[in-house]
Amino acid sequence: MPAIAPGLHLIATPIGAARDITLRALDLLAGCDLLVAEDTRSLRRLMELHGVALNGRRVLPYHDHNGAQMRPKLLQALREGQSVLYASEAGTPLVSDPGFGLARAAIDAGLPVLAAPGASAVMAALCVAGLPSDRFCFLGFPPAQAGARKLMLAEAAAVPATLLFYESPKRIHRFLNELCDSLGADRQAALCRELTKLHEEVLRMPLGELALAIKDRSLKGEIVLVVDRAAPFRADEETLDAALDAALRDMSVKEAVAQVARDLGLPRRDVYQAALAKGTET
Repeated sequence: MPAIAPGLHLIATPIGAARDITLRALDLLAGCDLLVAEDTRSLRRLMELHGVALNGRRVLPYHDHNGAQMRPKLLQALREGQSVLYASEAGTPLVSDPGFGLARAAIDAGLPVLAAPGASAVMAALCVAGLPSDRFCFLGFPPAQAGARKLMLAEAAAVPATLLFYESPKRIHRFLNELCDSLGADRQAALCRELTKLHEEVLRMPLGELALAIKDRSLKGEIVLVVDRAAPFRADEETLDAALDAALRDMSVKEAVAQVARDLGLPRRDVYQAALAKGTET
């Protein structure tokens, strides 16, 4: 096994199937000087499953409740040249995860921070959702307060990308109804539950149908909700004609075509042809 470089090593742990651990993560688990975990029991169990021995090393807890107390100790270990491993309870560290504070503190202190990528609920959901993946926006857990949640959804409605949310089974029914109100019940979506686990389930349908489909169900497990971007606005001929008339009063044809195409989200070629049809000279 190669020697482990000093620094903070962030490893991704399985989100369900234990064999989704990477070979590099196993090397780091076996070789790092100090092991730190959001849930020490989960990490110990993972190491047992893969036959990785502790060999007298400590496994320290690091989570939202003790982060402020633990960070100075861990930063000191890093300053002493130790290799420190941090593992989330499941998935990739720092994604809706307390490890962000530790990584940020190490970076601010000028200490090495390295990532061993692997399992991620966000990426797994994006793979199986069947929705556009060329541009996406991860929004994490919606705020608990109704006002903050409403503001977040208003901002999300304007994002020209596929949206991904984490949500708990207890709140998913309410959240789907709020999404229907803010984004529209016809927006395509995929509810991804218990990814990579025995009872994995993916429901693909418009938001309104999805809300009805789970209305009387009591869901369990981790949920990632993937929501399609809004359909692009397509101006009708009347709108295009009026926009061209207004622009041509003060601009050259070239300038008018460029502005109208930008404002209406239309190809310049189509707008130029419409300008020519009006008898306008270039």
